Amino acid sequence: MGFKVAVAGKGGVGKTTIAGTLARLLARRGFDVFAIDVDPSMNLHTSLGISKTVARSITPISEMSDLIEERTGAKPGSMGSVFILNPKVSDLPDKFMIVGPDGVKLLVAGTVVNPGGGCMCPSNALVRALISHLILKREEVVILDMEAGVEHLGRGTAKNVDAMLIVVEPGVRSISLAEKIKDLALGLGVKRVFLVGNKISSEEEKYFIEEAASKIGINVAGWIPYDKNVIEADLADKALLDYAPDSPAVQGITKLQEFLVKELYT
Repeated sequence: MGFKVAVAGKGGVGKTTIAGTLARLLARRGFDVFAIDVDPSMNLHTSLGISKTVARSITPISEMSDLIEERTGAKPGSMGSVFILNPKVSDLPDKFMIVGPDGVKLLVAGTVVNPGGGCMCPSNALVRALISHLILKREEVVILDMEAGVEHLGRGTAKNVDAMLIVVEPGVRSISLAEKIKDLALGLGVKRVFLVGNKISSEEEKYFIEEAASKIGINVAGWIPYDKNVIEADLADKALLDYAPDSPAVQGITKLQEFLVKELYT
């Protein structure tokens, strides 16, 4: 059975690039991979190499009003109403997935970002049930690109993953948020939590993260150097793996996926 990994962190740290590149590298290694976009910005398709034309045709599950009402028995946004907390979702991944380069299957789950959405609403009930199904019932490797920050952990969407990668960059705010994410993840029952140091441009920056990781009691799973190819790929609207397949960042993410396979699969 495939392993399940959630990728989290502060906004702008590079988690979507890492999540998408990881998914494709794992697929190239022979794994059947589902990449799940749970970030409101919904940019995972770009790092997977799926074109904008195809991406425009995707409606996030969290915005499918008719589907939400059909499966939960309540309209989206109907706070306080009675609805099904564990709706049927087993058919949704295969029905709404998009197959991208290297055979990676993309599902845009979306998230509920309207004020007062909270946990107890029909939209969140469907998204949470869908992600739980993918984590607990599917055989594929699942890579979750989580929304920035810690709010998603309050909704329990990453519960039961085999590992959570918290992407950090050199900086106090990034490390501070990582500690909060770690504590919440462990509270949810996440089995393993790791840091991933990204945008590293010096030994001093690496040392800063190593020291911080030691203080908050979390191991570092990998190091990804600062790489101008990441910015250039974004400007070109291309996946990093397609734009610069031999770049330093891709090499760092390759080592990260090797670490994950060793820790979670072998």
